[in-house]
Amino acid sequence: MGQFRFLTAGESHGKGLTMVIEGLPSGLSLGEDDIAPDLARRQGGYGRGGRMKIEQDHAEITAGVRHGFTLGSPVALWVQNRDWVNWTEKMAVEPVDAVIERVTRLRPGHADLPGAMKYGFDDVRNVLERASARETAARVAVGAVAKRLLAEFGVAFHSHTISIAGVRSSPPEPIDWEAVEASSVRCADPDAGAAMVAAINAAKPDGDTVGGETEVRVSGVPLGLGSHVHWDRKLDGRIAGAICSINAFKGVEFGVGFEGANMRGSQVHDVILPIDRWDGLPWRHATNRHGGIEGGISTGEEIVVRAAVKPIPTLAHPLPSVDLDTGEEVLAHYERSDVCVVPAAGVVAEAMVAVVLADAWLEKFGGDTLAETRANHERFLATLKPRHPGS
Repeated sequence: MGQFRFLTAGESHGKGLTMVIEGLPSGLSLGEDDIAPDLARRQGGYGRGGRMKIEQDHAEITAGVRHGFTLGSPVALWVQNRDWVNWTEKMAVEPVDAVIERVTRLRPGHADLPGAMKYGFDDVRNVLERASARETAARVAVGAVAKRLLAEFGVAFHSHTISIAGVRSSPPEPIDWEAVEASSVRCADPDAGAAMVAAINAAKPDGDTVGGETEVRVSGVPLGLGSHVHWDRKLDGRIAGAICSINAFKGVEFGVGFEGANMRGSQVHDVILPIDRWDGLPWRHATNRHGGIEGGISTGEEIVVRAAVKPIPTLAHPLPSVDLDTGEEVLAHYERSDVCVVPAAGVVAEAMVAVVLADAWLEKFGGDTLAETRANHERFLATLKPRHPGS
């Protein structure tokens, strides 16, 4: 189907994270500095735990780039886990003589129970190390590469926090994205941001966690990405699947989303404007309630996608649970954790939307070289006009 794909490997407390990206055309300017800002954004946000003080994520490019430009071959990235030095025996690749304590206390809301049952483990660490959100550092690095490709065509990505612990933002329009990045909770509404911080502070002494909602906006996407002809080619379906693959994400909506279910059709659908009101771009709409996608195809309007992030399941005051060995009631396992990940989750969601759009972009415009992709893009844009103007 598409051409941009990636694989990641690595455990939370292993040596590091490996990423292999396939499908980039040759001739794209790419360096480690293009990836670093998003990795730093992922590590920020009020409510993060001690792990963020240990790690200083940096993605090293180990293959697929020469003298600053992609070669058309797979691009490989490596992010070292600095915490590995504390886990060399527990997470050793080779067998060890020491007795390693097993994790058997299951955490509600995590992959512990289904993962252990599916793969036949008697040690939950074999599940939780890979199911950890540490893997999202790899996704953000890959997403930064996808963004770098799309930036060549004027596509820009932003995200902001809509709510935390029931505190909702009322962001001004247009959103001041510099103010969002300066906010400790990445919120465009300063008053709501302060209340979100207070809600996080209130949960921490209780050993509890809080979730919320994040919104991703993408500008510069042309009409024509995705397709209506098969279920797995619909752009909104691909984006929704990518976002729901991220740890703790449990819901996705586009444009007015679930709110539109309570509105009349005349209030929901985006009226198409006549040619004299296109304002320099083809096929403009009076509103963008569909979030830039209709029939599984991008419309040329800004893509707007919101997602719900559940409170993370590792609690400092653990919930009652069950022991994997005995089936008897115990308190759930606890390791160092965050109180709130919503601000960082927006950065991860940006990355996964970028991956889907890069895939759809190369599916539509193709090309072994960046110049070929650019020429295909320009030729397609030239066709976006009324079939018989003035008739």
